[in-house]
Amino acid sequence: MECLAVPKLPDGSQWVYQIKLDGYRVIALKSCGKLNLFSKRRNPSNRQYSLVFEALADLPDNTVIDGEVVALDESGRPDFNLLQHYRAEAVRIHYFVFDLLVYDNRDLTQLSLVERRQIMKAVLKFESPRIRITDYFEASVEDILSAARGQGLEGVVAKRKDSRYEIGKRSGSWAKYRLNSGQELVIGGYIPGHTGSGRHHCRILPGRGSDLRRASSERLCPSFATPRVRQAQASADLRVSVRQSPRDT
Repeated sequence: MECLAVPKLPDGSQWVYQIKLDGYRVIALKSCGKLNLFSKRRNPSNRQYSLVFEALADLPDNTVIDGEVVALDESGRPDFNLLQHYRAEAVRIHYFVFDLLVYDNRDLTQLSLVERRQIMKAVLKFESPRIRITDYFEASVEDILSAARGQGLEGVVAKRKDSRYEIGKRSGSWAKYRLNSGQELVIGGYIPGHTGSGRHHCRILPGRGSDLRRASSERLCPSFATPRVRQAQASADLRVSVRQSPRDT
């Protein structure tokens, strides 16, 4: 189930809201006594988030949950930069559970969000404070956005109370709204290239996201703009901020 990025949060009594956590989606599955964590792209994550893996030992057998791995700063706010250094900052990493897909071999994806939440709260009990059940709020859009802004959070997610869990779909039953429309990108290297106008281009490796974004070297890499430049080494810690395009959400 994916969130649809929206320019305005939906409002009304059929919606509930949660804080948009600045982390990575992770599915936790326990079958025949064996626990496994998988990323959004189905990559094994047991070793990457070893303390979360250990803390999820209380997950009931034959159960699948959906959640997000998040690093919390000293104030308890999500910090994506800390999450990037998950080995050094392992003690700061937590797992926020927000949905229950399967319980005791029973498929719950066709139930409404409200029904799944009721079952989840009744059957999921974790001893470790590293595992948390995400809170949902019934409030006006103005109030929830004001609270999120006041705490310096990334954004808000809206979910329909009657929404089923549609695996892999972005139906709009879940919507996300970013309070911060910018994104940090890390220049990872320079690849010579040309366009029809003869301008050189560089490719920049985003600090977040899965694909390489291409930008005109005259805009983001002025030192590469001249055709005489054949090689260049970008500083690994140089960061540029650009406005996020609709593709990025």
